[in-house]
Amino acid sequence: MDLFDYMRETNLKKESPLAKRMRPSTLAEVVGQKHIIGKDRLLYRAIEADRVSSVIFYGPPGTGKTTLAMVIANTTSSRFVSLNATTSGKKDMEEEVRRAKEEYGMYQKRTILFIDEIHRFNKAQQDYLLPFVEDGTVILIGATTENPYFEVNGALLSRSHIFRLNPLEKEDIRELIHRAVTDEEKGMGAYHAGIDADAEEFLADVSEGDARTALNAVELAVLTTKPSDDGIIHLTLSVMEECVQRRAVRYDKDGDNHYDTISAFIKSMRGTDPDAAVYYLAKMLHAGESVTFIARRIMICASEDVGIADPQAIQVAVACAQAVERVGMPEAQIILANAAIYVATAPKSNAVVNAIYEAADLVKNSHIGMVPPYLRDAHYRGAAELGHTGYLYPHDYPGNYVRQQYLPDEIRDARFYHPSENGYEKTAGERLRRLYGECEDGKN
Repeated sequence: MDLFDYMRETNLKKESPLAKRMRPSTLAEVVGQKHIIGKDRLLYRAIEADRVSSVIFYGPPGTGKTTLAMVIANTTSSRFVSLNATTSGKKDMEEEVRRAKEEYGMYQKRTILFIDEIHRFNKAQQDYLLPFVEDGTVILIGATTENPYFEVNGALLSRSHIFRLNPLEKEDIRELIHRAVTDEEKGMGAYHAGIDADAEEFLADVSEGDARTALNAVELAVLTTKPSDDGIIHLTLSVMEECVQRRAVRYDKDGDNHYDTISAFIKSMRGTDPDAAVYYLAKMLHAGESVTFIARRIMICASEDVGIADPQAIQVAVACAQAVERVGMPEAQIILANAAIYVATAPKSNAVVNAIYEAADLVKNSHIGMVPPYLRDAHYRGAAELGHTGYLYPHDYPGNYVRQQYLPDEIRDARFYHPSENGYEKTAGERLRRLYGECEDGKN
């Protein structure tokens, strides 16, 4: 590299986006992903020993896939080559494979081939790499935001370790924000900026585990905010709101706002107000509440407040919980709204929850009677001698019902389930009264 090229590269680094400048060059600088690069983990040991085999990094944007590849590039003695599948093709791979063969033949130097967005290569392009990965001509590092089990050839997968990167934790994002504001060499420290605690908390929340989003916002805020009279660029909450084009919502996930909002959400569904339910749902989602947490609350409400008045409600809620885990945001908000509105508009009954609470109270505080002999297990030799006989099999009788006592003698007349007159529960109650031949107040 001559002086001109050196100066050009130096200037490019200085003018690079903050997210690129802040990219770690060593394992010690990497934030997050301890499940794969903790000191006792396979990948950490492999990078430290410069014994990386073919790997595929899979995860959402901004979680460190390219960062890990660059760390490997900075620590390996192998020749490191980087291609992007959006701009490179088979000819580029052919050239790098040719050079890899030369490097190994002349200097016994391995080649690590990093392919970003590897899922964008078609099957033929991926197939081309296979024999060279298999014989060790190149060590492949692939990075993809898509599920590799769907987007990468099975033959390549079988020859690679798959490492899934998760969205960064909020504390990880906060650490990166602090570094970006204070680091004078790679970050914005030379601008003498300071970020308020509530602004940092807000940015860590809205970044949703994406380091690049947080760093881009910090860079924009520092470059567009004038210093105050004290010479400091104050990154306040209002500044960060403007930079990310989102308004901060008063919603502390560990404080009163969290519990107050989820309480209002549940009470709105219970109170058959779909508009209020959707409003509080939107507020929680905007503040970054976990979609799985919200889905769990909808399932609870469907059981506790709808119950058998609409047996479909719990099925809708369970399907919602499964769907949001598979789909993720932003589409998950539609699925959650679907379930919340269904539960809110469904007929209501708390007869089921009252039944289990009353039964549990009796079990806890009263003498527990014996199971009637004819209901006890009779599927073993000697059961008849013990008196486990006399059970009436309902399917042997008209209407698949025959009157017999199921509760212990001590509580034979106890009644826990009191059907309401709402929705399907009215039908269920009428059927029970018909079968029991009972009055409104109890069994005959």
